[in-house]
Order: sequence, then structure tokens, then C-alpha cells
Amino acid sequence: MTESASAVLRVDDLRVRFAGQEEDAVRGATLDVRPGEVVALVGESGSGKSVTSFAAMGLLPRTATARGSITVGGTEVLGADTATMDSLRGRAASMVFQEPMTALNPTMSLGAQIAEAIRNHTPATKPEAHQRAVELMSKVGIPEPERRAKQFPHELSGGQRQRVVIAIALACEPKVIIADEPTTALDVTVQAEILDLLRRLVRERSTGLLLITHNMGVVADLADRVFVMRRGEVVESGRAELVLTAPTHEYTQSLLAAIPALPPAAFGGAETAGAAHEFETPESPIISLAGVSAGYRVNGRYAPAVLDISFAIGAGEFVGLVGESGSGKSTVSKLALGLLPAASGELSLLGEPMHRMRGRRARRMLSEVGVVFQDPGGSLDPRMTVGESIAEPLAIHRPRMSGADRRARVAELLDAVRLPVDVAGRYPHEFSGGQRQRVGLARALVLKPRLLVADEPTSALDVSVQAEVLDVLRSLHAELGFGCLFVSHDLGVVNELTERVIVMRAGRIVEQGRTADVLRAPRERYTQELLASVPSPDPVAQRERRAARAGLMEI
Repeated sequence: MTESASAVLRVDDLRVRFAGQEEDAVRGATLDVRPGEVVALVGESGSGKSVTSFAAMGLLPRTATARGSITVGGTEVLGADTATMDSLRGRAASMVFQEPMTALNPTMSLGAQIAEAIRNHTPATKPEAHQRAVELMSKVGIPEPERRAKQFPHELSGGQRQRVVIAIALACEPKVIIADEPTTALDVTVQAEILDLLRRLVRERSTGLLLITHNMGVVADLADRVFVMRRGEVVESGRAELVLTAPTHEYTQSLLAAIPALPPAAFGGAETAGAAHEFETPESPIISLAGVSAGYRVNGRYAPAVLDISFAIGAGEFVGLVGESGSGKSTVSKLALGLLPAASGELSLLGEPMHRMRGRRARRMLSEVGVVFQDPGGSLDPRMTVGESIAEPLAIHRPRMSGADRRARVAELLDAVRLPVDVAGRYPHEFSGGQRQRVGLARALVLKPRLLVADEPTSALDVSVQAEVLDVLRSLHAELGFGCLFVSHDLGVVNELTERVIVMRAGRIVEQGRTADVLRAPRERYTQELLASVPSPDPVAQRERRAARAGLMEI
């Protein structure tokens, strides 16, 4: 049997065009996935990856016209009627989407959602489908599956919700699974767990997996073969190890060059890491926390979120704050922004205790703090032009500033973030994600703050766009000299950008010091686990990290 004949998914000369567009969104794409194989489809946003995957599942909108051929288990998808596609989806092919919260029905229990997929394609009774759902939840590593099956999506973490989505995809034992950015929204340790799960399921079930991603580290960790897409075309393909170590196309080379690098780290424990990490506390910090604890009221009870944390940021200093989801990073950001009071300890901004600030004084002091949010689209008002969004802090904090001076300041900031001045009259939806994040940077810095809080500002961006945004951030920092609290779970970005790093776990600081010291010789096992969980685009280095992570998990 030939390789093409044995493929569980085959895409041949696919061309897709949307109504009103002059060019095809996908132009002659050809690829195949075989049983028990992981094939990665990589490229930036707009390259045609997701359009290809939606075409394979028969999910293109009516405004799209598709030509060529797509077969799943030997059945032609393009032009297939609704009955044929209903029989194929779930049984022959299934899909894992990027955001599990939007893929799950918030009004149905998790067990019911998995059971629904089973009953749609098999003659199983309701009790049989429920029992199978519980078994699948156990299979994908969800603890206490019998209890969890009765819960709803909002009651689980992001990683657990993604496991439920994978369980739904496996419900009818499909021949091929299409996973569209299944780990993009997850922190590195949860991402590593999901990748381990996918690897095991593909091996055990001999299921084909088409992995849509822009993360070359994920490709190195999981893929057997890789297809690189750019502007709707497959520009390079081959064995993953060969493409990642010796790419021939300049686009693939540029994607790999844009990935922030991590230094070689010691994973052998504190005895291999040398002396304790040390750093000099700044003499006149912009912000300082001394023994600060804070939390939230949940159902009338106080729930602590951060406990006894202490650190300071000096003028012009870049400090990284890293840790898993739930470690307390966002709570620290809220403390720094004055959005959450400290329950105990001392929190000072520019030498002034924040608990003493009231009214105009508080507003004046907090104008010295700018913020860049994770989601550039959600943080901009869609009803306001980007010029109005950038100028809004001036209207609030500089009410006597003339309109001409405001427009001049907006133009100055747009130029600083490398956007044409004439885009000030356009709206957020007219920009790409990277451009919107630049607008967010301009707005955060319009008041020339002394401190910038950047909360996961590049996690939703492609690596090349991320590189552009980070380059802009470096240039602005060199020009304006602000201090920065850079919150991230991307340790590669933290390594490239920050001078000092703080590692948090379960609301506490477990390690902090100079970034070069901590990332090269982490003393705490948790920090070592974080580093070992970051996938490397170098297949050899990635195998070493995976082995190191497995060893750390056994300790």
C-alpha cells in the first residue's frame, strides 16, 4: 500500500477563496496524515492553517469556495452533503479547538457533553454513554472523573478543560484528530502535560494527528513531519527534525530566528546551582512590596491569593514575574495598579505608602503607572478610534491640555510604536493583533509613567509579530527609561528582556534573582520544572528537556 493510499487525511491542491476577496486564502495546499503520525502545519496568523483545517472538517462558511480534494478515511469531503459530513465528524475525524471555554457548552455538565458525542455516533444507551464518558475523562488524566463528570466548564482549570475537549474528540475513536493551536492559551507546565497526553494517545490508538500551531518548540516536541505555510501556500515540508535543524526556505528560517532563546539550564537540583541567587535592592525603588499579602472575598469568605511577598523595582529596571496560572502573578499586577489593596504588609509607590493615598493624590500617583494587557483587542474600546483611545488618559489626567497638544502627543506615540500617524482615525478592528498591541503600548505610555505593568503582552501573538512588539518595547524603554514589571509565562521572552526575575508558585515567591543566574542555575525544583517544560525548537535539546522534566517529576 502506498503512503498516499494509507493516509487517514489527504489534502490535494486545495484552493479556498472567500467572497469579495481577489486572492485565494489557500493556494494549492497539499499534505497528508498517516495512522499513528503527528503532522504539524505551521505558519503565522493569516497563513491559511486554520482555513485548511476547517475545510477538512467541512466547516468553511458559505462565503468560501473550495476547490481541489480533501479525503478523510477515503471519503471525499469537498462537496459532500450534510448527512455524509455528520457521519464523518466525530467518527472518522474530530477537532480540538484553541480555546476550550468557547468549545464547551457552559450550560451542560462535562460528562453530558462527552456522552452526547458518543450517543450521536453509536447505539450506546444513556447509562453506557455516561460510563464511557467517565472512562474517557480518566484516560485523559482528569482526577476524580466520576465527580468531575457532574461539573460544568467554569469549575475546571484551563488545562483540565482542554483535556475534556480532547476526551470529546476521542469519544468515537476517530481515524484522525485535527488540533488547532491546542496549547496556545496554556502555561508551559500545563502545555507540557497536554503534549505528553497527545503523544501517548497517538501512540496507543494509532490515530493520525494534524497539529496546527505557530510554536516551533511544540513541533520539535511532538511532530514527525511538518508543513510550513505562508500566505496560503506550503513553502516547505519534510521530516520535523530536518526542517527545524536545516530549513531551506527563508520564511522558515525567519520563524526559527524569531524564537526567544533560553540559556542551557542546570536541572540537577540546588547542589548543582551554586550559591543562592543575590541581587542589590534598588535604593530609590519606583514600587516596593514588603511582606505583602492580599486576596479576595469569595462567598463571604476571605481567600488569600498572595502571601508574604517582598520585592522592589528600581528606575529603568526590567523585572520578570513568572509562574503557572493561579500562582498569583495577576494579583501582584492588580496590587501594583492600585486595583487591589494589600491585606497586610507595606506597598509603596514612589516612596509613598499606597494605603494612605486618597482622591486626587491617589489619581496623581497612579498616573505614574501604565498598563499593557494580554488581549490587545479586548482592551481597546471598539467604538473609539485608536487616536481617541491613546488620548483618553490625557483627557482624564491632563484636562487642561489643549486638543492640539493632545493630537501632537498621540502622533508622537504612534511614531514611537512604528505606526503611521494617519492611522489615528481608524478603529481597532482594522488592525492586526500585533498592531493593536502597539496601540496598547502607546496608550500605556502616553502619560510618560515611571512604571509599566505588562501583563502577558505577547502571549497571543505569533513569534515574528512578538519579536516586533518586543523590539518596540525595548526602544521605548531606552528612550523613556521607565521601570517595568513584565508578567509572563514565556521564559524565553523573560530571558531576552529582563534583568531580574521573580518566580511565583501558589501565591508565594519561591525564587528571585538576576535573570541570567536564575535561568541558568535554578535552585528550586519548581523553577527547574518550569524551564524543563518550555519546548525547544531544537529537537535534540527538546529530547533532553523532556527527559529532564520526566526525571524531575519522579523526584
